[in-house]
Amino acid sequence: MKKLIALFAVSAVASTSAVAAIALSGSASVSYDDNGSSASATTYDADLLVTGTAGSTTVTVGADVDGATFSTTSAAMSTTIGPVTVVADMFDEVSLEASTVSGGVIAETVDTGVTISLDAPIGDATVGVDNSGNVTISGTWSGITMSHTSKSAGDTTTASGAIAGMDVSVTNKAGATTWSLGTTVSGVALTLASSQKVTATFGLAGNTMTVSSIPAVASAAQDTTNYSTTAAASYSTVAISRSLTSGATLAATYSTADDSLTLKASVAF
Repeated sequence: MKKLIALFAVSAVASTSAVAAIALSGSASVSYDDNGSSASATTYDADLLVTGTAGSTTVTVGADVDGATFSTTSAAMSTTIGPVTVVADMFDEVSLEASTVSGGVIAETVDTGVTISLDAPIGDATVGVDNSGNVTISGTWSGITMSHTSKSAGDTTTASGAIAGMDVSVTNKAGATTWSLGTTVSGVALTLASSQKVTATFGLAGNTMTVSSIPAVASAAQDTTNYSTTAAASYSTVAISRSLTSGATLAATYSTADDSLTLKASVAF
């Protein structure tokens, strides 16, 4: 009997230890949109993220819990074995676009996979390869973070860093280059992207106003990979966000695209 009691005691301690290594976080929000001249609408969103850690191994599982059913949104595992890091993406996201005029992907693809990375003794470089055969070399040199991935569908190279007080990011994917610049002038955070989108954020953390200029979108015909894209005119948005003593955040966003005002209350834990 004493052995049985001891066994239960050990099991209880093991269970407590396992629970202590699990972290729960998430977010929830409710939004009211007057939709301009159209009918108003209220939407809800609630998400949970479970993170389990055992030694150098971490497992994360995300879920959308505001629908009629519990819906998985992510599942990944990462572990380190000496200089080798193994990351497994176990969740296959839905890549097929439901709308045929949004420029989304036509065919469903499988995006689960395993990536193995090795910290190479070349400065701060890391060399990785995934199960599709893509090879990535990344690292930080003189404050500039760079990454190059060799793919059969086209190489991707990214570089980012702070230069003369500006945050600069440049990406070249299969020959097409995109970039973004961010800086702060007289307390105003400014961001400019190659897409011609401009944002300016005023105020301090917890009490901000963000003004954004969204560029026009040109129409594009359907091809073998993507659906057609409907043309859209440029518009602007003004968003005011304030943190409340209750722990929630209240935001109001006005958009000139449809002359609408959206009120959103959210909380993260």
